[in-house]
Amino acid sequence: MAGDLRGWARRQGRARAARQWTALAEAGTDLPSSRLRRLSDEARALRLDLDRFLARARARLDRIPRVGADVPGLPAGTDWHWRPTFLSARLSPSGHAAPRDGTRLGDEAAVWHDCPNRALILRQSVNREADDLSPFGLRLETMGFTGSFLSISVDLPQAALDGLSRSHIIRLAPTLSVERPMSIYARLNVGHGPNTDELLRHLGDLTAGPAQGTVIEFDLYYLEMNEKRLHKVWLDLIFETPQMNAVVLRDLFLSRHLRAEI
Repeated sequence: MAGDLRGWARRQGRARAARQWTALAEAGTDLPSSRLRRLSDEARALRLDLDRFLARARARLDRIPRVGADVPGLPAGTDWHWRPTFLSARLSPSGHAAPRDGTRLGDEAAVWHDCPNRALILRQSVNREADDLSPFGLRLETMGFTGSFLSISVDLPQAALDGLSRSHIIRLAPTLSVERPMSIYARLNVGHGPNTDELLRHLGDLTAGPAQGTVIEFDLYYLEMNEKRLHKVWLDLIFETPQMNAVVLRDLFLSRHLRAEI
């Protein structure tokens, strides 16, 4: 009980100080110059303390796994789910400026393009919105991009291959934001023996504004894949007309479940 009272008193003290600084900000131009100088010194010292607190708090929060990091409400029969490491753990290096075609970000992601001057930036970002399920995002800037194609490939882990069959549906739940309208596609590639089969899905025509989430499914029934010779599965995110834009991949959650047999 005593701890609750002390916590309440501290919160009240901070709230009172905030109200005082709000009042001073509104009356600033009417204060004597000597008092303005003294208060300016106090404000700078306070701002240094607040900036230091925010920096330490952000560093600590980046290391804490988020509650509910797995997407809830997965379909019945889900036997595998996964979020890429570049969205769940800090990478070093965290990005690349002017990356070459095929440059990798971590062990799982790579960027593919044909821009002659490599005018793009790929880097990991920190998600800070309350509804973000993933602690990190992936930001792609294409302000001077002049190439004809741009994509990010994501290698799925071996666990996605274990027991995979044509009775499975692979479910993709991405969350993206764009600075300018853009059309984005997702292509699932399945390597079996010497062959590679693929399924292409349209994520939609995204508009500028808040991050937009969607769910699409890849039904493996439509692939003539040899289940005994599976050796690789990867996902391509394909950005149509990416020039002069910035895309943030805030989440990319994959799972698989068995198709309901009729």
